[in-house]
Amino acid sequence: MEDRGGSFVAVRRISQGLERGDAYHSTSAEVVAGSAAWLGKGLSCVCAQRRDSDANSSFDLTPAQEECLQRLQNRIDVAYDGSIPQHQEALRALWKLAFPEEELHGIVSEQWKEMGWQGKDPSTDFRGGGFISLENLLFFARNFPKTFQDLLRKQVGDRSVWEYPFAVAGINITFMLIQMLDLEAVRPRTVVGATFLKLFAEDESAFDLLYCIAFKLMDHQWLAMRASYMEFNTVMKSTRRQLERELMIDDITRLEDLPSYGLLSR
Repeated sequence: MEDRGGSFVAVRRISQGLERGDAYHSTSAEVVAGSAAWLGKGLSCVCAQRRDSDANSSFDLTPAQEECLQRLQNRIDVAYDGSIPQHQEALRALWKLAFPEEELHGIVSEQWKEMGWQGKDPSTDFRGGGFISLENLLFFARNFPKTFQDLLRKQVGDRSVWEYPFAVAGINITFMLIQMLDLEAVRPRTVVGATFLKLFAEDESAFDLLYCIAFKLMDHQWLAMRASYMEFNTVMKSTRRQLERELMIDDITRLEDLPSYGLLSR
């Protein structure tokens, strides 16, 4: 993956939910910038490192699993490129799903801050996750629209004054999953990664679905811990540990069997 320099933006909650017409704008002093803690190069700090016992291990794959892994790695390798029309259209589609009643005035616009991007050009935030992180957000919005809207608008739970920015958090989750599952390796070097690839070979939407589960679980942990933006790394580490535990459950044959999958319907 390429260089992931950057800083994060913490979003102050204006109300219990983001109403139409409300926006997160730096000009209204509702956004503060901080040092790179969970975006850019700091992304690596939100993910626990591979255990020493796994360092020299690898797991054999069936030919079908190898093909699935290669296709997923091909997706991971695609960088977001704002000059590509298909990438621009995907970004516009995300806006339409997020704010169907509000017209987007341009691919570069202050409006993007409403979704939790750092600035008016989301392309600058994609360095950490690539085009697949946009695909993950689109999958989430299309397949779990209510949960997507609840998280976007922070409509559930007793939330902190300073909230995580939705879109940038989504990129962090994509990157966390890639690390957790060791998806850039030739073959999985962890039991969790090998287990996931068995599920993925049965359902190639598994990575996108796990993303949705992880996003909702992260928010669930956020609320349970009464976290604020300075604790985002802690919440992400807790989320990763919980996902790893659930993927290791013996009778899991599909992602819908994970205990945290039930959170998506709440």
